[in-house]
Amino acid sequence: MLLILLLGILILQIFIIFRLFKRSESPAKEELEIAFYKAWQNIGVDRIIGELSAYARKMEERLNFLEKAFHVPHERGALGEIALEGILSDQLPPYMFGIREKIAGGVIPDAYIRSTNGIICIDSKFPLDNYMRMIEAPDPKEREIYRKKFLNDVKGHLDKVRRDYIRPDNGTAEFAFVYVPSEAIYWFLVNEAFDMVRSYIKLGVHIVSPLTLAHKIEIVKAGMEAKRLSEEAERIRRSMESISEGFKRLDNNWRIFYETHLRNLWNKASEVDSSYRELKRRFDDIKRGLGK
Repeated sequence: MLLILLLGILILQIFIIFRLFKRSESPAKEELEIAFYKAWQNIGVDRIIGELSAYARKMEERLNFLEKAFHVPHERGALGEIALEGILSDQLPPYMFGIREKIAGGVIPDAYIRSTNGIICIDSKFPLDNYMRMIEAPDPKEREIYRKKFLNDVKGHLDKVRRDYIRPDNGTAEFAFVYVPSEAIYWFLVNEAFDMVRSYIKLGVHIVSPLTLAHKIEIVKAGMEAKRLSEEAERIRRSMESISEGFKRLDNNWRIFYETHLRNLWNKASEVDSSYRELKRRFDDIKRGLGK
């Protein structure tokens, strides 16, 4: 944006100089060259072009590094795992996910998420070699050859994920995620191999990109939160039932005490009081008779 602005100023100055010399009766070539040179110097185009060239070289070095990283399977896999771990740690509490831990009868997925449906395994070792060759191939026929090879690689990888990571009998969910660290590759698969992607979803193997994984994580979190609230409500219900049973027992004991023991005690107390009054009356009569 800055470069466009500076070039615009330069063109404006050249236009002004041209108009001035057009009005002049005898424009000199040397004066025109000096005017152009001063305009060039005042704007600092030489310095700006130098800075842009240095910036372009740095960008080229960074792109070369990323290109090499994506060509080497081990480094590419490491980048995918790092990106995956970043997404999980940003969106989930530590107790809800794990990285390269043994689960479900001994398998070790690249990552996993705890959910209400069981442990969701995540694989991030996506086969991208033939995809890279496809996008770099100059010839359309060659690109088509690598395209078919890439889709065949994907199919084989999805079959392996299905065998290794979908084990409901060992505590996994009935589905697993295959993480693709690129939205471009994800949409290529959705557009170019939609039927294959859909068929594997029915088998429980879901291909996810950074954006779609983040969306699915929110759904898993909502499910876990709903489960937590349901468990909390159940705990409160059980507590209320326990308190209710306690009140029932207390009410029953009170009724027995009041209607039986307390009433009997009251009756006995009345009998004792009557006997006492009768005895006192006789004693007073005897006392009065002796007094006479």
